Amino acid sequence: MENKKVVLAFSGGLDTSFCAMYLAKEKGLEVYSAIANTGGFTENDLEIIEKKAYQLGVKKHVAIDVTEKYYNQSIRYMVFGNVLRNNTYPISVSSERIFQAIAIIEYAKEVGAAYVAHGSTGAGNDQVRFDLTFEVMAPDIKILTPTRDLQLTREYEINYLKEHGFEADFKKMEYSINAGLWGTSVGGKETLKSEQTLPEHAYPSQLTETNERDITIEFECGELVAVEGVEYSPVDAIRALQEIASKYAIGRDMHIGDTIIGIKGRVGFEAAAPMIIIKAHQMLEKHTLTKWQQYWKEQLGNWYGMFLHEALYLEPVMRDIEKFLENSQQNVSGKVIIRLKPYHFQLIGVDSPKDMMKSDFGEYGEMNKAWTADDVKGFTKILGTQLKIYNAVNRK
Repeated sequence: MENKKVVLAFSGGLDTSFCAMYLAKEKGLEVYSAIANTGGFTENDLEIIEKKAYQLGVKKHVAIDVTEKYYNQSIRYMVFGNVLRNNTYPISVSSERIFQAIAIIEYAKEVGAAYVAHGSTGAGNDQVRFDLTFEVMAPDIKILTPTRDLQLTREYEINYLKEHGFEADFKKMEYSINAGLWGTSVGGKETLKSEQTLPEHAYPSQLTETNERDITIEFECGELVAVEGVEYSPVDAIRALQEIASKYAIGRDMHIGDTIIGIKGRVGFEAAAPMIIIKAHQMLEKHTLTKWQQYWKEQLGNWYGMFLHEALYLEPVMRDIEKFLENSQQNVSGKVIIRLKPYHFQLIGVDSPKDMMKSDFGEYGEMNKAWTADDVKGFTKILGTQLKIYNAVNRK
């Protein structure tokens, strides 16, 4: 008997809604829809999406929670590496997509599907992230992409659904919001114009707190473990910090970057907790790591973030980089004090038992305790040897 099972990566949006009905009615396939939750959906959201899936005629729908896996296998390493793409963006959506794709293809193998499908168009990064992950993890499962292959307009998809008895409010929202544990992306007409930026009302988290507030967060071996003296799991700590900091409208910016397919793109985002965590973690590292640990971490952190963005999470070198990053965090423990203000934050200081500024060797600009003046003179003379040789040889 022919295997007609297809697992569809389903979000409940227009494109995946069209795909669900099209694959069932036009291709005669048994559609198994699945949504992989990386921390951006509430229980109510998931119930609404499930109801919609069955209305569209899927045979079975599942919600797969991969939040903890996403943190343990990606976010923690992005924190260890202080990963900000183009020194701006905490790689929110692009890192999520990989783990959603992994969850979908694993489910496809579990149910014995012959096909796996997604609703990405041909104009963005996500098509590559889904396709590449599917091809690597399940080369024998055929990939179906109706939205991309048929090059359909939004109006066509809406009319198709209506003609087949499915009506929903697919009115194009003014702004496209993609919320997740590690930040929220915001797209709109302004992000398509190089000279424009998003207006205040476009951001989901509005400014509701204007009084300055000092808070303390605590890291243990590079991972966030406490907020304001309350201990949490790392995932819950991120959520607790987000709840506090989002009221200050912190972490807003515009990311301008190069897409995998070669074109330039812009997206707005808000990421209060991720931005505070990365900057606070980086400050703690300045106190607890050597300059060469920091230097090589920065190089490898940049590569790690780039490979995540470029859909290469499954590249074996990523596991090697993760080992280096994790090993570098043995002494990155302590508290960081942060001052929250409307629209921005200030790093006040750190309190760590591993703080290298607390050593007995000296106080910068004040007093040296581990060397003499003659020691410094000799050191400086040797340090300048090659420069002196170069200038002597090349003196004109």
